[in-house]
Amino acid sequence: MPRRRAALTTALAACLLASAGCEIEVAPGSLPVPVSIAPAPSASAGQPAYVCSAVHAVLTSGAVRLAEYATGDGADARAGMQKTFADMAGQITTAGEQSADPAQRAAVDAIAGDLTRASQSGDPEAFLNGEFTAIGQKLDGTCN
Repeated sequence: MPRRRAALTTALAACLLASAGCEIEVAPGSLPVPVSIAPAPSASAGQPAYVCSAVHAVLTSGAVRLAEYATGDGADARAGMQKTFADMAGQITTAGEQSADPAQRAAVDAIAGDLTRASQSGDPEAFLNGEFTAIGQKLDGTCN
């Protein structure tokens, strides 16, 4: 890893010292692999902490996808947000079905219901800028 950083730093320094049209070619294998936040299936599947991790992973990846549409304008952006909210609701419902904790299942169902309503809303951006910012807090107290 330190060798990779040194190579990247050297390449960047060389570019800065060269003219403005400098190109850097970096071999794909020389960069670290992105980290996945998705929970790995294990013996903990169905346990409250695992379900919370799965739900938060869906919310996080959905937020990234929603950011692309939030900068857009018009019917395409609205449709993209609605589809993303619907996809998230389905994934969260599936994750919640794994939980053996009734309180947690109710919290997950509430989150999925809110996302479903946002997917059917004529103004999904209002949900994105409002209620979505704290939607994960509905799981608070159910993640052991």
